[in-house]
Amino acid sequence: MSAPNKKELDRELLEKLLDESKEIRGVSLWQDAWKRLRRKRTAMASMAFLVVLALLALLTPLLPLQSPIDKDLNNRRFLSPNLQTVVMGGREGLKFADGRLTSELAAFNAEIAELQQQLDATTDLKEQTKLILAIDERYQVEHPFNQLWNELGPVSWQLTRARVALFGDYAIPSIFGTDILGRDLLARVFWGARVSLIVGIVATLVSLLIGVSYGAIAGYFGGWIDAIMMRIVDMMYSIPFIFVVIFLVTFLGEDSVKKKLDGIGIDQITIFYIIIGAIYWLTMSRVVRGQILSLRHEQFVESARTVGASPPRIIFRHLVPNVLGIVIVYLTLTIPSVMLFEAFLSFLGLGVAPPDVSWGLLLNDGVEALSSVKLFWWVVVFPGLSLASTLFALNFLGDGLRDALDPRMKNRD
Repeated sequence: MSAPNKKELDRELLEKLLDESKEIRGVSLWQDAWKRLRRKRTAMASMAFLVVLALLALLTPLLPLQSPIDKDLNNRRFLSPNLQTVVMGGREGLKFADGRLTSELAAFNAEIAELQQQLDATTDLKEQTKLILAIDERYQVEHPFNQLWNELGPVSWQLTRARVALFGDYAIPSIFGTDILGRDLLARVFWGARVSLIVGIVATLVSLLIGVSYGAIAGYFGGWIDAIMMRIVDMMYSIPFIFVVIFLVTFLGEDSVKKKLDGIGIDQITIFYIIIGAIYWLTMSRVVRGQILSLRHEQFVESARTVGASPPRIIFRHLVPNVLGIVIVYLTLTIPSVMLFEAFLSFLGLGVAPPDVSWGLLLNDGVEALSSVKLFWWVVVFPGLSLASTLFALNFLGDGLRDALDPRMKNRD
């Protein structure tokens, strides 16, 4: 074969290879991880359960549940699971108009409208101030929502209004029974899910942000930087954090401090979430640091250095994604630990305080209600099942994510 023909054949072959290469689509770590995660039925079922649980917790004010704080010691104390019809606002002690929430709400709105007309009609500044204060006080003290629900935020308030518009006075029967004070356990489980899930998620995200960043920086730089940072961690390990948390929660709960925090829009429970997260990052930092130490001399890190990548880019763009598997596994252990720690603090009276509710608080109430004379099993079983099923789902999802995010299994069946 002549040289020109050979060159032409090589060119055609090269062009064919280039055309084929253009049709090949690369698969990123996340695309490959999602592809492999979908093959794990247990993990996907757990993810679906957690998504549904999160949506139900978010939309709890919209659901036709009974009041989580309304007590009926005379008629509904320790009722077993039943299907008896319940009318919102029907308890005699509430003294609602016609014994219904909708009737009382209509009467209240009529009174507020009358006060508003008086406010619009007067030009006296003192009288206007007096009427404005009267309207605000009526809303805070006498509004039917504030008698059946505790401190609804702006979003929850609007969802509750939509709940009344959609379902009226209807409420789901006490299919989970009632507690020692005659409160509906189903409603308390749903409202408790909001607090427990927020505690787990917020505190874990705080620990994730601090722990991963701290451990990755220490592991990447090594040497005296690593030594100093890890000695700080060792010193913090020696601190009895339970006493630190008790001190901080007690200090922040003091009236003068609480008023200052409320003035800038920070409530005590928000700080409670952050404090818990801020003490759970130590082990995370050690785990991440150990993984980074084993990866920092790999070829892909050296290649990144060669092309001029900065240390922050190498750490957070190349190294951290390669330790996500172990991070996810540890997170599945951190969330249950945070939930249990919240339950412990609530038991001591330093965490979630009544009338707010969490699963941990419900379990403590249930244990206190257990009696050797008569077994009120539902006050423990239903909150316990809620907490246990959530923790099981987190563990199963964590196992699936661990395998899916392992870079060594990339593009493998």
